[in-house]
Amino acid sequence: MNVHGACNHSDGQKPFSIGVIGGGIAGSTIALRLAERGIQVELFEAGKSLVNGPPICHLHAGGNLYREISDEQCKTLLKQSIDTLRVFPQTANIRPTVVAVPERDKGEPSSLIDRLNLLQKTYANLVNNDPLNQVLGSPEEYFKLYYREELEELANKPVPNSPASLDDWMIPLAKNLNLSQFKFPFILVQEYGLSVFRLAATANLAAEKLPTCSLNMNARVIDVEQDSQDNSWQITYQQYDSDINDHITHSTHVDYLVNACGFQTGKIDDMAKLPRKRMIEFKAAYITHWAECEGIWPEVIFHGERGTPDGMAQLTPYPEGYFQLHGMTEDITLFRKGLVASTTDSAQPQLGESFTKKIQFGWKSCDVHTRSERAIKHMAKLLPAYKSATVGGTPLFGAQQIPGEDPSLRAADISFAGNRYARSEIVKASSALNAANQVLIKLYDDGLLAEKPTEIHPEQQMPVTSGFTQEVVVSMAEALTVQRNYPSALARPVKY
Repeated sequence: MNVHGACNHSDGQKPFSIGVIGGGIAGSTIALRLAERGIQVELFEAGKSLVNGPPICHLHAGGNLYREISDEQCKTLLKQSIDTLRVFPQTANIRPTVVAVPERDKGEPSSLIDRLNLLQKTYANLVNNDPLNQVLGSPEEYFKLYYREELEELANKPVPNSPASLDDWMIPLAKNLNLSQFKFPFILVQEYGLSVFRLAATANLAAEKLPTCSLNMNARVIDVEQDSQDNSWQITYQQYDSDINDHITHSTHVDYLVNACGFQTGKIDDMAKLPRKRMIEFKAAYITHWAECEGIWPEVIFHGERGTPDGMAQLTPYPEGYFQLHGMTEDITLFRKGLVASTTDSAQPQLGESFTKKIQFGWKSCDVHTRSERAIKHMAKLLPAYKSATVGGTPLFGAQQIPGEDPSLRAADISFAGNRYARSEIVKASSALNAANQVLIKLYDDGLLAEKPTEIHPEQQMPVTSGFTQEVVVSMAEALTVQRNYPSALARPVKY
């Protein structure tokens, strides 16, 4: 939904302020969306920069990674992903994704075709309604099927330096796989990568540029309390002051509160005395380097049963031979006791101590190497040449919240409770813009916005955020990789 809200002080209406707690992709997008409409926003983030957290790497334009989710969730993710690319145009790694089903897997690739046809039709309709929605290539080429004979022919062709066709993307894969291990067809689909570092860069740049967005960095919220008379909120937070080598406690008042604390959303819910059922799941993805890599690769998804030793394997390419790996087993991306739920006593699910230590203090070197090497071995089962890859850096990791009690939920955005209180509950980054628009609508319904939000193009919703050049975004993203101790290649676009 693309909506435009009038500036909050139009028609003589008294200005109001919004407090957004949490500067992840959800909190940053909500804050920027409202600030671009002239609403005064106070954004509180406990870290040094915006958009940290779970290992975002994939746009999820159609949810093709997930066999278990509904067609409706897939269509929702497709639409939300298109809007996301229109607002954050410099964040996509533009290359297709290949879905392959190993012989060992119980599933059949043919079972995915009806959904792909539905998504292709949905994409074509979106482009017909607005040509600017064509951000995933031509709808006619949204996906293509490859059978064994075609792949055997492609395996005999030289690897192109720069892929110029869908077939070119398949050549490195055809040359490196033992095709007898797989079912057919393979599916190539226009699912793009999403750079967490360029998302972070865009958010930081926009927040600094917008005069209506007040940034409170290194700010840990320790209490929220609502005034029973006017429903405003007092936010109490602590910030480190280097001059005195101690934390100083501050407080501020806002007219509306948005809880966008990610996996810690339940802590603010508890402070606000607004219960909620949710789960959180700790996950990690592993940075590896494949020096022998030839050519520019697509992303590759090898389907598998989640949580088993043969769980899905995901190969996400970056420049200079770097690849991010997921292995959906408890020894790699998933963790034993890494999925926990809230209780009747608290809206905040409690992760075990080993997870909280990783989040607070980082990983031990031995854990980095052990799990990264497991990820490499897991990938090498299906892509044998990958056994020569090495550990390439610290894992990307974090805890992902899932509202409700369905761990397969992927398309979720926001919920409202009490008076003047919203909680962002996105599962995928592409849902953040829709969450922001829902807040805008709620502000009108609650009488804070003077004019009803109307349909508007995503770029017009957020002209500052969408207006940065690729050069500026990449430069900032590279600085963030240095600050966060990751290879700078992860900040750069996949070029072809």
